Amino acid sequence: MLNWEDFQKVDIRTGTVISAEPFPQARKPAYILHIDFGPLGIKKTSAQITDHYNPEDLPGKQVMAVVNFPPKQIGPIQSECLLLGSLDENHKVVLLSSDKPVENGLRIG
Repeated sequence: MLNWEDFQKVDIRTGTVISAEPFPQARKPAYILHIDFGPLGIKKTSAQITDHYNPEDLPGKQVMAVVNFPPKQIGPIQSECLLLGSLDENHKVVLLSSDKPVENGLRIG
């Protein structure tokens, strides 16, 4: 079982998508996203969210992501954060977001 101290080690922050583009080199359909985390800066990631989202609809969307995993090489890009989402009934990702706008970089938890 996970304890509170373990959970506190995971750094989940709010960010706003500033750009999204198709990632044709990915093994599974994905986008490359650049996300503004305020004082933490802009981080990029690969996200397999093509089933529910179009790249032109993502800029301006506030999302939640883990920002303290080590960078991971995904094809030609280095992913710097892990976008969070729920899986729908078809096992497709639905992004987690706030019901009200909040500052970029705020810690969740």
